[in-house]
Amino acid sequence: MELAHSLLLNEEAYNQLGEFQKAEFIFEWLQFLEKLLPADIRENQKKLVEQLTSLLNNSPGPPTRRLVAKNLAVLYSTGDTFSVYQTIDKCNELIRSKDDSPSYLPTKLAAVVCLGYLYKKLGRILGNSFTDTVGNVLKAMKNAESQGRYEIMLSLQNILNGLGAAAVPCHRDIYKAARSCLTDRSVAVRCAAAKCLLELQNEAVFMWSTDLDSVVTLCFKSFEGSNYDVRLAVSKLLGTVLARALTSKQTTASTRHNFRRISLEEAMQLLGTGFLRGSCGFLRASGDMLKGTSSVSRDVRVGVTQAYVVFVSTLGAQWLERNFSAFLSHVLYLVSQSHPKAIQSQMDAIGCRRCVSFILRATVGGLLGEKAQIAAAKEICQAIWKLKKVVDAAVSDSNLETRISTTDITASQHVLVCALQELGSLIHGLGTTAAPLLQDSTTGVLEAVISVILHPSISVRLSAAWCLRCIAVALPSYVSLLLDRCIERLSTLKSSPEAVTGYSFAVAALLGAVNHCPLGIPHGKGKVIMTVAEDLLCSASQNSRISLQRTQAGWLLIAALMRLGPAVVQHHLPRMLLLWKCIFPSSPKDLETEKTRGDSFTWQVTLEGRAGALCAIKSFVSHCAGLLTDEVVQRLLPPLPSAVDLLTQLSSINKSYGNSLKTPSTVYRHKLYELLAVLPPKTYEVNLCKDKSLTFLLLGNSIAGGSLEYDPYSIYEKAAKGDSVPKPLPPVLSVISAATRLFGVMFSHVAESHRLQVLEQLLNSIKQTKGSRQQIVQLNVVSAFSTSLKHLANCKGSLGPEEVRRSALTLVMGALESNNPLLRCAAAECLARLAQVVSDTAFTAGLAQVSFDKLKSARDVVSRTGHSLALGCLYRYLGGIGSTQHLNACVGILYTLSQDSTSPDVQAWALHSLSLIVDLAGPLYHVHVEPTLSLVLMLLLTVPPAYTEVHQSLGRCLNALITTLGPELQGSSTTVSALRTSCLLGCAVMQDNPDCLVQAQAISCLQQLHMFAPRHVNLSSLVRCLCVNLCSSYLLLRRAVVACLRQLVQREAAEVSEYAVALVKENREDFTPGNVLKFPGFSCNNVNIREIGLEGALLGLLDKELDPRLCQDIKETLTHMLTSMAVEKLSFWLKLCKDVLAASPDTTQEEETAKVDDASILTSDSDERFHPFSNPRWSTRVFAAECVCKIISQCENAGSAHFDITLAQERKQRDSRDDFLVLHLADLIRMAFMAATDHSDQLRLSGLQTLQIVVRKFAAVPEPEFPGHVILEQYQANVGAALRPAFAPETPPDVTAKACQVCSAWIASGVVSDLNDLRRVHQLLLSSLLKVQAGKEAQSQQYNESTSTMEILAVLKAWAEVKENYRDVTSSASVLLDLVQADLGTLSKLWLAALQDFALLTLPSEYASQLPAEGGTFYTAETIENARPHYYNSWALILYATALWLASTGFIVVDPDEGVTNLSRPVTPTTMCQDSSTRPLVKSPEDVNTDRFHLILGISVEFLCSPRSDAAMENIIACLRALQALFDVPWPRSKIGGDQLGVELLNVLHRLILTRESPDIQLAALEVVQLILFAAQEHVKEKRRSAEEKETLPEFGEGKDTGGLVPGKSLVFATLELCVCILVRQLPQLNPKLTCSPAVQSGKHLLLSEDGSRLVAAALVILSDVPSICSPEGMLISVLPTILYLIIGVLKETAVKLQDGQLPLTVAASLQALKGLLSSPMARAEKSRTAWTDLLRSALVTLQLDCMQLLQERDEVSLLTAITVFIMSTSPEVTAIECLQKHCIEKFKITLDSKDPLVQCKCYQLLHSIFQHPNRTVSYPYIHSLAPSIVGKLQETEKAKPENAAELQVIQEGIKVVTALTATAEEEHRAHLVAGLLPILISFLLDENALVSATNSAKSLHEFALQNLMQIGPQYSLVFKKLMAASPTMKARLESAVKGNQESIKAKTAKHAKNPGKSSSIQLKTNFL
Repeated sequence: MELAHSLLLNEEAYNQLGEFQKAEFIFEWLQFLEKLLPADIRENQKKLVEQLTSLLNNSPGPPTRRLVAKNLAVLYSTGDTFSVYQTIDKCNELIRSKDDSPSYLPTKLAAVVCLGYLYKKLGRILGNSFTDTVGNVLKAMKNAESQGRYEIMLSLQNILNGLGAAAVPCHRDIYKAARSCLTDRSVAVRCAAAKCLLELQNEAVFMWSTDLDSVVTLCFKSFEGSNYDVRLAVSKLLGTVLARALTSKQTTASTRHNFRRISLEEAMQLLGTGFLRGSCGFLRASGDMLKGTSSVSRDVRVGVTQAYVVFVSTLGAQWLERNFSAFLSHVLYLVSQSHPKAIQSQMDAIGCRRCVSFILRATVGGLLGEKAQIAAAKEICQAIWKLKKVVDAAVSDSNLETRISTTDITASQHVLVCALQELGSLIHGLGTTAAPLLQDSTTGVLEAVISVILHPSISVRLSAAWCLRCIAVALPSYVSLLLDRCIERLSTLKSSPEAVTGYSFAVAALLGAVNHCPLGIPHGKGKVIMTVAEDLLCSASQNSRISLQRTQAGWLLIAALMRLGPAVVQHHLPRMLLLWKCIFPSSPKDLETEKTRGDSFTWQVTLEGRAGALCAIKSFVSHCAGLLTDEVVQRLLPPLPSAVDLLTQLSSINKSYGNSLKTPSTVYRHKLYELLAVLPPKTYEVNLCKDKSLTFLLLGNSIAGGSLEYDPYSIYEKAAKGDSVPKPLPPVLSVISAATRLFGVMFSHVAESHRLQVLEQLLNSIKQTKGSRQQIVQLNVVSAFSTSLKHLANCKGSLGPEEVRRSALTLVMGALESNNPLLRCAAAECLARLAQVVSDTAFTAGLAQVSFDKLKSARDVVSRTGHSLALGCLYRYLGGIGSTQHLNACVGILYTLSQDSTSPDVQAWALHSLSLIVDLAGPLYHVHVEPTLSLVLMLLLTVPPAYTEVHQSLGRCLNALITTLGPELQGSSTTVSALRTSCLLGCAVMQDNPDCLVQAQAISCLQQLHMFAPRHVNLSSLVRCLCVNLCSSYLLLRRAVVACLRQLVQREAAEVSEYAVALVKENREDFTPGNVLKFPGFSCNNVNIREIGLEGALLGLLDKELDPRLCQDIKETLTHMLTSMAVEKLSFWLKLCKDVLAASPDTTQEEETAKVDDASILTSDSDERFHPFSNPRWSTRVFAAECVCKIISQCENAGSAHFDITLAQERKQRDSRDDFLVLHLADLIRMAFMAATDHSDQLRLSGLQTLQIVVRKFAAVPEPEFPGHVILEQYQANVGAALRPAFAPETPPDVTAKACQVCSAWIASGVVSDLNDLRRVHQLLLSSLLKVQAGKEAQSQQYNESTSTMEILAVLKAWAEVKENYRDVTSSASVLLDLVQADLGTLSKLWLAALQDFALLTLPSEYASQLPAEGGTFYTAETIENARPHYYNSWALILYATALWLASTGFIVVDPDEGVTNLSRPVTPTTMCQDSSTRPLVKSPEDVNTDRFHLILGISVEFLCSPRSDAAMENIIACLRALQALFDVPWPRSKIGGDQLGVELLNVLHRLILTRESPDIQLAALEVVQLILFAAQEHVKEKRRSAEEKETLPEFGEGKDTGGLVPGKSLVFATLELCVCILVRQLPQLNPKLTCSPAVQSGKHLLLSEDGSRLVAAALVILSDVPSICSPEGMLISVLPTILYLIIGVLKETAVKLQDGQLPLTVAASLQALKGLLSSPMARAEKSRTAWTDLLRSALVTLQLDCMQLLQERDEVSLLTAITVFIMSTSPEVTAIECLQKHCIEKFKITLDSKDPLVQCKCYQLLHSIFQHPNRTVSYPYIHSLAPSIVGKLQETEKAKPENAAELQVIQEGIKVVTALTATAEEEHRAHLVAGLLPILISFLLDENALVSATNSAKSLHEFALQNLMQIGPQYSLVFKKLMAASPTMKARLESAVKGNQESIKAKTAKHAKNPGKSSSIQLKTNFL
């Protein structure tokens, strides 16, 4: 294929190919040429034209001919046009040819297409040649077949497009031709004709003036018998023509055409005629196409409906706003029953209503912004009021008998239904932004809706109820209010039948809405509703006139009540089960007596009641599965047998009482089937099948639309996705689907012996019917049987004996050759499932063979399609019928069928089947991939585009083939490369297909290819294709586009974004909105990609899109783009979000004039410039706010400069392209403010969330211009203004709760230090606190009680956060302290009450009986489950704050009331606010404190024992901090010091450390351990003190006299366990078991992380404290060896040299621990002394051995320091043993010889301390052994002067050691030492000349020596003088140095004459000579 990539066709390569390869080669070349063409081609033009025109004669397929034509046109438009006329003539010649053979047809068609493209591209350049061309083409059309007519129409469209106004002479001729094609037999031709006429109307004035009526009539005729594509194309034409007629300006040209401009009234009248009267009786012959009995076919009505939408969309949103009133009244007039013709049956009425609703939804819902939608809702409301008046008048005028027949009432019902549904949908879409609409008393929305609840028509009552439900979902604050109102009306008007049904519908609908309202309704409402329902059921028999209505209403309310879930229902369950039991006869005998009594009416009431009861139980089973215990199931079952018995009696009852019972009995049957289908089949063993098969005969013959009135019980159910109003089918149809489902469940549970009977019965029922009715029965039977096979396959059941199989086969095979395609599909599926259940290879092979034989012999379409699908299905369910030869046979047959060009149906079915096989055969299919791909390509290149089904099947095949090849497509072999090229070619052909589904498949194939072989897909052309189709009017195409984008941006977001913008700039004309089909609600944003990028276009699409799945995909795509690009394109993304948030239609956020400082500065945006997003919906704005939060978190990961203004400004100056978040802080605050003060509650929540994040992230950023201030300070007023509205009384609790979090974050952030500024926000929190204090009674009855729990806990948590933070914040700490301190008394009580609630709620379920009956302080007993999550969310911070408060009071009760608080039971609001005198049971302060202590400790331990794996880290840390705060105070420590509690706590902390890796948690836990240990120490000390006082001296501390520690009881053991755990996790080498294993090699040291070091250090500190709580025996026997082993182990493993000579943290800690241990008083205790000494000696030996081993690799200093600690801290008995001492001295010797100056230096320092040891037996051996070598070393340094600071320090330390030695030496030896030291010191002195040029080190040494000499001289003056006298050189050297020193001092003194003291002091010192 590479050979095809050349400018000219490579004819040599081309001629060597086979027939089919040629077609591929040509297509590949043409594609390449198309990309190349705008290039300069002058010298090759002639040759190219020849090659391209010669292709016309080669019978090119549809895609090829289009490319030839495009290329020719571009060739002429960029090159010379001199030969163009020859080309046109040649094309005309080909068209005129008399050859009519099928083989010549493609050539003729190619010529037609070519002409179209030439004229389109070259237009008027071609002069007048077009008249001949058009004449020729039109002439050819007269005897062309459908393909020809199709291509000619499209070609004429192109000619008109190119010529524009120049083509006027031909307009009439083209118009005539297109008219005939618009009602063509072929649907493809109709579509093409519509496109041609649409092009024609641009210039042909007569179409929308003189001939307007005939164009409209023509369109109506075209709708007859049309399909979706035709309706779309023709409605576009009709809508556009009418819009053009309405808006056109009168021109001089148009006056000649006796132009008349029509009014809006007339335009809509024309459309209305089509809607109401259809196509005026045209095409009566095609009567069989008409659906239903109406005089208007559904196709026409649906087509006109779409035309309405196009009409309005073309005129635009502004036009609709201005003319909405007229438009609404016209559209509603369409369904008013003043047109008896329009609505002849209920089916018709429902159809019309659906159409009108569609028109309103697509225009009002899709085009208008929020503001305009509110205005539209008001208009609709006015319409409802007008109709209401008409009904009222009709009702009041007539007496009761005549009122139902009043025509006005029936006329108004459909209008009201449409108006109410649209009003509901509007408000539902507006959400909480609709609040102003409902508050507007002049409109009276609620009154209007509630007033029509009493309408005589049931449909209106149901629609009004649905509308209320929509209002409730949109505005949750209205749910309770509406429920109360409806219940109250229901109770007062229960004698009116309309009121009873109407208000019960309303209550049921509202209960259905509660699930969508997160804040719920008060718990008590359930009780009220249950009471009303019981009342209605009990009083039903009192008044026969309304007994039916009351029965229905009662059960409806109970069924709807079940939607509230188990928490509410469990309280009413016993009453409901009682009602259920009573409604059915208790025995078969009672049923018989029932039959003999009663009349038609009582049976109607009975059946209605029982159907209701069944429905209520079904609702219970579906929504309260948690309550379905075995006991409840046993109580549900008894009435079922009699319910089933009644089913068998229904037919005889119907016979007895006539037709009036037909519907009630169908409904009853339906509800019973539904209930049985949801109950587990094991629970009932009732054989229903006998009656079951009869249901298939119950069949209605109409295809129906659903509507609410068919099943009022669906009003409380969840609506189907994307479909607003539930649309249940008529009972006759819904009973069948219920029966089918139930049959599926039950057949698998029927005994195998019965199955044959059942199947035979089903076969008989099919035989007994004829014609179309038989097909319907057959379809139902097959689907039911298929469902049962599915169940059998799922539970791995068997079908039964051979006879059952035979019957089953007969059943299925009969249907497989039915002429109903749906039935064939069902049968093929059923056949495959049958084979799956039988799972016998011989049986399966037999089935496949039957199909093979049929397909070989049969010639009819029906059997060929049925059996080909059967093969595919068999493969699908059996995963490759077993053998490859079967696969070969299948594929072979399907290949043949798919090439049968005589029947597109056979091709489509065969290809579909093939795609199933490819999909499932997987790797087995590899051998067939190449031939299949060739076949698919050949068909794609040859099948006419009109056969869309074939192309769609080809698309499925290609997709399956790409999936089969998978990652192999990346390969580079020639085979793979060829396959890949073929796939790409196939995609290219499909992209050019006119059918949107095929285009969507092409995109998903490219998406697959991009996934498997990304390098080989041309991203830029793919992105171009996606951008063009982004705003397509076809949902499926938009879905494919966005799904593909979503995948692309995960890998290459930046590239995709760049390509999109680049392509738009290049190809402007392709992206004008005119080129993209407009669709209701789609104003294409492509034209804007230039300004707002692909991201902005996607946001715009998200705003207009209504499909939930697509919206989700768009959000994910944008999120991926944001994550990968937000940091690089920061300004762009922030501007996008800001544009969306700022484009709110009416930014009437609260303007505050009263408080100047908080005036909403941000809203005064006078900039009225154009916004890229006009009036985005609230959901889009919420998404934009979420994006802002994501941008902040992306920046956080990107670097610190985003949160550091100084750094950001510096880097911005260096490179202006850099961008940082902190520079956009004002925008962030502004966006958060706009969102937080919006009308929409969801947006307010998002805004507050954004504000909270901004405050948290930027709180610490300093303001560079004002040191000591932070950057956020300037936004105080904005933050205050954003928060204030959230604390208004009418604000929903969730918003207030969120605002509390923001308040606490703001106060705690420390941004504001001024008390007055802080007070503003503090005041808001204070107002919430007052609300909390008011208690339960003051809570509003709007929402569920748990919401007040949420709000209260949010307030308390916010205060807790403030309390917790004032410890950390320094600047504003005192201010905060003052603020909080004032309310601490109140707060502490509330915190304690909340903690007590939490403690009760965390009790295990077995203690449920002990919970207080009335609930806790802040929750009610009924809403306990809903309240739990709120407590879990806030308890930790409250616990910490309470612990801090208790710690700060030191557990001293300050408040006189405090001691009285009874904390053993919950503080109920009644006790909370009472004064002390009325409270019972006074407690002592000690008891109160103990209660509080146990409360905090209990909650902490309970949580820390088993924190859930998802428990937030903050909670664990808060809990540990609370324990720290608690044990910081003596009183609580006294409680755990000597108690088992401490041990338990340690065990809990040990477990926590084991399960949590976080170092923060482990460190916090260790701090608590330390405090527990401290408590134990205090306890032991106290005991010893009191024992000493009493002069009894038993041993205290653990271990007593025996020294044994009991695990589980011992505090010491628990502490050791925990410390070992920490140490071994950080240093596994410490574990003796591990050190032997190869995994841990001892000696290989690990560098610990900073956190690890801190943990080890903390553990060592704890270890060193352990001995203090042991008895001497306990210490020696149990503890000391372990502790020593661990400390020395840590020392050994972590003693690593650091660069700066510092000791590692762990080493420092272990040395500290060792010192603490060695100097323990135990060492000196009589009892333990000898054992102690032995142990310490062993430890020292270990140290020495390690030292020996590791001196080379490790840090010798650390180990020497440890030895020094031993020598200094223990008694001489330990270290003074000769062998030990010898070893130690040896170590020092070795170290003294170290080459490392730092080591030498440290060694001198250690020896310095040893030499000064007070006990001479210790120090002397060291002095004797080491002093000579030290002096020797110093003498050596006379020769080698120090090079650097380190060497200098070594000499200085050495001299310090010798000086110290001199001081401690005995008198007789001192003189020798001084005599040795002085020469060394003098040798370091420099003369004047040398001093000037000396290094810094030498100078320092000189000064040091001089200073020492000055000190030693006076001390040992005799020796000094003697030495000086003996050595004149030394004396001279010294004198010169002293003199030099004095001179330098004089010089300094002269400089600083003010300070004469220094020189004199020096003089005194040196004056000893």
